[in-house]
Formats: sequence, C-alpha cells, structure tokens
Amino acid sequence: MAFHKKMTQGKFFKNNLGFSMIEVVVVIFILGLIGASVWTLQSDIFSLNNIISGNITSQEEARNSFKAMTSEIRSISPSSIGSYPIYEANPNSFIFYSDIDDDGLKERIRYSLDGNILKKGALKPSGNPLVYNLANEVISEIIHNISNDSTPIFSYYDTDYDGTTGPLDQPVNIIAIRLVKITVIVNSNSSNPPVLITFTTQVSMRNLKDNL
Repeated sequence: MAFHKKMTQGKFFKNNLGFSMIEVVVVIFILGLIGASVWTLQSDIFSLNNIISGNITSQEEARNSFKAMTSEIRSISPSSIGSYPIYEANPNSFIFYSDIDDDGLKERIRYSLDGNILKKGALKPSGNPLVYNLANEVISEIIHNISNDSTPIFSYYDTDYDGTTGPLDQPVNIIAIRLVKITVIVNSNSSNPPVLITFTTQVSMRNLKDNL
C-alpha cells in the first residue's frame, strides 16, 4: 500500500512538473510577443519622432531662409560699381545685388544649388575703386536635403505676369525680370518612403522699373 502511494505521488509529481514546463513555455512565448510588440511600438515612436523633428527642422530652416531671400530680392538694386541689379538668373542659381546690411554698399548675393544643399554666397565690394573680388565671397549652407529633381528652384516672370502665366523661358532676358518665384522641396526623412515638404513664395522687385 505504501509502495503504491509512493508511486502515485511520483507520478503526480512528474505530471505537475510536465504541466509546469508547458506553462513556462507558454509564458515565455507570451512575453516574447509582448516584447516584440513593445519593441515595434518603440521603433515606430522613434521613427515618428524623427519625422516630426525633421519636419520641424526643415520648416524652420526654410522659413528663415525664405524670409531673408524675400527681403534681399525685394530690395534688389544696381551694384556699388553700377552693374545691373541682376547678374545671373538660372533655374537653380540666382545672382543679384542688394544692400543686405544697410551700410550703403551693395553685396553680390549668389544663391545656388550644390547637390542637395542650397547655398548662399555673400560678397561685399572692397578697395578703391570698389571691386567685387570673388575670392572674398562668404559661402553658407542655408537649406539642406533638397529634392527638387526637375522642379526649378527659381522661376522668373516679366511685367505681364498675372498669377497664371508661365515663367520666362531659359535663357532668361534678365532685363525683363520683375518677379521671382522660389520653390524648394525638402526631404525631411532620409528613410523610405521619403517625407517631402514643398515651400514656395514669390517676390516682386520694387526697385526694378520698366524704364530701366
């Protein structure tokens, strides 16, 4: 009788042990699912934060750059040595003269696309007589991660522009330009798919008259 009881207890112990192992496996499996879900959620949150942060950075960078560009282009005027206010007007580069620091001297301002970065070159005339020495140009990066592809950054319009007419054909007759439209498409997320944000503005040149 004692032997039978012992065997029964041993069998009961083995059954309990086997059931406990199954429970452990199930618990591990469930914990694995929870861990994977948490990791995926954290990864999604991290990616979302990166996108939001990238969007904010891109918007702030473009907003500040557009504000400066608008002010400079609006006040375009002849250079300090008498050159015409606009020097070059291409789809992805624009060179003109403007007194950007109100010191009476007209800086030579050059906006140009270099790879996926819009850069600004500022050159103050110097010497006696005054000259624009290109070696003194100060270049800065103003907008990053540009993805314009075939969309021109700069489009130029004449005095007949009514809001719907097309831009002037290239090569542009710089004397005909009265308004510049700026369009920048920024990829604020380097992963796939990209997150593209378009910034655009148009600027009339108050100092350019039809009799120039």
